[in-house]
Amino acid sequence: MSLYAIGDIQGCFDSFRRLLDLIRFNPARDRLWLVGDLVNRGPRSLDTLRFVKALGDAAITVLGNHDLHLAMQAEGYSKKHPDDTLDAILSAPDRDALLDWLRRRPLLHVEDGHVLVHAGLLPQWTVARAQTLAGEAEAALRAANYRDFLAHMWGSEPPGWRDDLTGWPRLRVIVNAMTRLRFCSAEGVMEFRTKGELADAPAGYLPWFAVPERQSADHVLVTGHWSALGLRIEPNLLALDTGCLWGRRLTAVRLPEREVFQVECSD
Repeated sequence: MSLYAIGDIQGCFDSFRRLLDLIRFNPARDRLWLVGDLVNRGPRSLDTLRFVKALGDAAITVLGNHDLHLAMQAEGYSKKHPDDTLDAILSAPDRDALLDWLRRRPLLHVEDGHVLVHAGLLPQWTVARAQTLAGEAEAALRAANYRDFLAHMWGSEPPGWRDDLTGWPRLRVIVNAMTRLRFCSAEGVMEFRTKGELADAPAGYLPWFAVPERQSADHVLVTGHWSALGLRIEPNLLALDTGCLWGRRLTAVRLPEREVFQVECSD
């Protein structure tokens, strides 16, 4: 059995299938970890969603910001963006089954010293703390009244974590950290406007993974989300968004060996 972690697909289904062919993926034998953002902006989001859902236990995917944008848009809580490619999902005959499956994916998966999360973790969160907090947001997404959470989920306030947060602001910070985080202060205050390279860090902010004494540094975090960062392999970080959507590459890394596989993207 082999375990492969794969970066953001974002509807680039043809590239995804070519990468699976390259690694000779066999769902009866192997497993996939997908870092989230299965859908949106690429040309074949519906095919991607159907394919990953059909893999069942052979694939674990965590939620990314584009996946949550789809869930919100389906309920009328998020405006359609000019570059969205979600219409095929929203009009599909199996739309409800796909959306229900997607909404029930985790925000965080922990296994054998590795943490699978779309964007990152705030520096003051241990992995155990992050698991508990992820569980709170996951429960809200899976509850009978999940639409209430979707209606209040998006937004950039509060910008950081406090233990006394409650209600929608508490859940919003959890979701923002795990699906949108790039730069934050040493105290864990998030900055969402900057999406560029490390040299573009605003004054007073650091890449979340470079904050000194980050409490999750005892695990290897497997992430995507930050295409400008590119492939980054460090002792406690595997950042895998290599910009397939932008015509660069789609990346898989075999765990725990860290062998890298890539295909050029033309989707």
